Amino acid sequence: MRATTRPPALPRAIIAAVAACAWIGAAEAGAEKAAVFPIEMNDPGATYGARTRPADAKKLTLVTDELRSALKAQSGVEVIDTAPAAKEVEQKGPLYKCNGCADDIAKGLGADLTVTGYAQRGANQIFNLNVTIAEAATGKLIRGGQVTVRADDDNTWAHAMRWLVKNRLLAEPLPAKP
Repeated sequence: MRATTRPPALPRAIIAAVAACAWIGAAEAGAEKAAVFPIEMNDPGATYGARTRPADAKKLTLVTDELRSALKAQSGVEVIDTAPAAKEVEQKGPLYKCNGCADDIAKGLGADLTVTGYAQRGANQIFNLNVTIAEAATGKLIRGGQVTVRADDDNTWAHAMRWLVKNRLLAEPLPAKP
């Protein structure tokens, strides 16, 4: 009987590491691109033509940054810059009620996914934060979620967005492209 020898552990470890790197590289190369537009304010009590208050604008920027960071870190999507379309967004906005114009803008930016959201002012310090993810090509809604913010401070807003991403938008992995 002939004795069989096992290859040393080191070459198997190297093969496994190379395979893992190749898999990660392939995953990054095939990452979907998402146009994450700035979160907007829906204030039903505002008078016509009223601008977003500076304190609210600061919080909207904060939650937009949280959304972009969380989507990039947790779902692996490539978040693309929406600044080149800022003028078009301003003309057609607010995006949460423009009947699909955000998808057209996202397609123009080369995105696979359109991510939009808004904060709706309720009573004094109560806001509803709403975010949707749709296919840019078709406008088909992939995910959506809402969370109520019950305090008007930066930490609460940031926590609310992280919770929304984790428990609603990415509770399951995003569907892969066919």
